Amino acid sequence: MTRPGTGTGTGGVGEPDPVAVRRELLDFLNEANEWRRLFAEALGTFSLVFVAVGAAMVNARFGGNAVSVAAQVIAPGLMVGAVILSMGAVSGAHLNPAVTIAFAMRGNFPWNRLPGYVMAQAVGGVVATLLLVALLGRQGDAGLTLPGTGVSLFTAACWEALLTAGLVTTILGTSSGAQNVGPLNAIGVSAYIALAGLVGAPVSGASMNLVRSLAPALVLGEWTAWWVYLVGPLVGAVVAVGFAWVLRGPGGGFYGKRAAQGTLGWLWHPGPIDYEVRGGPSESDEAPRSR
Repeated sequence: MTRPGTGTGTGGVGEPDPVAVRRELLDFLNEANEWRRLFAEALGTFSLVFVAVGAAMVNARFGGNAVSVAAQVIAPGLMVGAVILSMGAVSGAHLNPAVTIAFAMRGNFPWNRLPGYVMAQAVGGVVATLLLVALLGRQGDAGLTLPGTGVSLFTAACWEALLTAGLVTTILGTSSGAQNVGPLNAIGVSAYIALAGLVGAPVSGASMNLVRSLAPALVLGEWTAWWVYLVGPLVGAVVAVGFAWVLRGPGGGFYGKRAAQGTLGWLWHPGPIDYEVRGGPSESDEAPRSR
């Protein structure tokens, strides 16, 4: 019995079978699973925005001392790590238009799927903010990302670009070996978001995410400094793609694509799996054996 993707096709026993490999790659790109990927992006971004915006709103709702500043910036990082581990295999867990654009620029994600991902992220962010307002009421400017006192819009935009460049560099680096479906990506990205938040929140709010900032701006009708959180993350993402090219050369490799697009339909499938067809154990192999 051979492993999936191996056989006697052209290379003998144990060598890759081009036909099997081709079939699995086609499964990986199967558009029938796109709705699952879009749902994962919407749900994952909802979870991120609910925590990021909700921490500030809860703090304001209960007197201003209920959730510390440190907790407010660490919580989104922890949530991103949880989403990567739970849904990264489905969609790649981008949760951020800047990340999706960076993956596309690296050649790891198809440009024609980018609008769907960005729309799903936007829907998740807006729904999260609407739910928070419905549950807690509007709490002034709580939940918005705004430049700190005395910080110019230009400085805030540069700060956002710098922080986002670091975030996307971390994501592209830890995803280059398809680690988006394992613990290393989750740990690295979560740690970066938390640390960047601790340093950057007083300056610009440390958003690093268009949806995290623009969704509450839309729901709350407050557009002060909105362009900072559009231009900054986009510039940072482009810079990070340049860093990735310097560090690792061109993108578009097999493992980078797996990390950016998820492995739904490639390494795992919804529903029961036919182990016999895929070269795994048969029912007789799994049956209890007497000694």
